Amino acid sequence: MTKPKLSMSDQMVAMVRYLRQEVPSCVAAGVVDMATGMLLSFETTESHPSEVLDLLAGATLDLFQGRTVTMIEDVFKERRGIASAEHYFQEVLVNSSNLTHLFIRSNHNQDVVAVVVCPKSVNIGMLFAAARRVVKEHGGA
Repeated sequence: MTKPKLSMSDQMVAMVRYLRQEVPSCVAAGVVDMATGMLLSFETTESHPSEVLDLLAGATLDLFQGRTVTMIEDVFKERRGIASAEHYFQEVLVNSSNLTHLFIRSNHNQDVVAVVVCPKSVNIGMLFAAARRVVKEHGGA
């Protein structure tokens, strides 16, 4: 007997839950829909104003699909003879004063980007390994 297929919304909620559970020292996780620029799901150890969460979604959209980023992707594709519509940038790591933010595009759906936030002291290798595994396994089909 096969499991019933989860809705896209349920898949995103599950992925955020797994990121929070499996990424070492994770203090927040979320999923952004790049097609709409909306935050689909999030969990955090602290409460944040809704404006901050809205800005996170917009910032994620700018990081991966802002005008200049898209131009860079197009130039790289052209120079390398790549005709694919796939986005060139798949992961972005940002360090702030106290935190490390990892943004990973889903390999199942280019419009889905997972966001993981950890203390800056996190082991970067473990952060990448755990986050990549969760996004690969739970990033939607």
